[in-house]
Amino acid sequence: MWHNDGVTDDSHSESNAFPPSLDAGDQENGAFDDSGGTKRRGGKSWGKGGGKGGGKERARERPAPKPLDAAALEQMALRYVERFATTRGRLTDYLMRKIRERGWDGGTGAALAEPGELAQRMADLGYVDDRAFAEQRAAAMQRRGLGARRVAGAFREAGIDEGDAESVAPAIADRAVESALAFARRKRIGPYGTGDGDRKLHEKQLAAMLRAGHRFDLARKIVAAPPSDSPESMDFD
Repeated sequence: MWHNDGVTDDSHSESNAFPPSLDAGDQENGAFDDSGGTKRRGGKSWGKGGGKGGGKERARERPAPKPLDAAALEQMALRYVERFATTRGRLTDYLMRKIRERGWDGGTGAALAEPGELAQRMADLGYVDDRAFAEQRAAAMQRRGLGARRVAGAFREAGIDEGDAESVAPAIADRAVESALAFARRKRIGPYGTGDGDRKLHEKQLAAMLRAGHRFDLARKIVAAPPSDSPESMDFD
């Protein structure tokens, strides 16, 4: 019997182990390639199906996944928080999506699970911490040169509630200049530029800083700043 990987089946005779025009010596002479087919001496290949040109693989039918119950949903939540740093909002959305995809079967008379309650339980157990997530996300984004407005948008997308967002707002404000300078350094703007830009270029640079989420007044000062060897020592407040 001929197999895709060029391995013979011991239950068949050696004479049937190779396709037509190949013999056992071809195996020693490099007649096999790594593609799953068999290379002939003339450079032509036999398909993966064992015949010339190969064949289409039959699609395997997968059984439909079982509907979720309370225990399965909790296990799914635990696996998710083990793999990802997340928030209550994101975990709730994930669990709701899984219920929509697979359906619910909590048993006779069982009420549909509340993903929000399960997400809160994960937070009570310490597996989910929205404030820590917000602090880490804000710091990472600002190191990349993104401003407070972009950070706030990321918080909304992640489902960070207003209270947790407000708790990290002072730290975000303290890093505003540092973040704006990081963006200017990447884009060679203001003190990191050459100083020979015209008004049109400055307007383009200002627009880029605004899109990155920085305050208008701060962005304008940085764009207008002359080249400097130590921009961090300049006053932009």
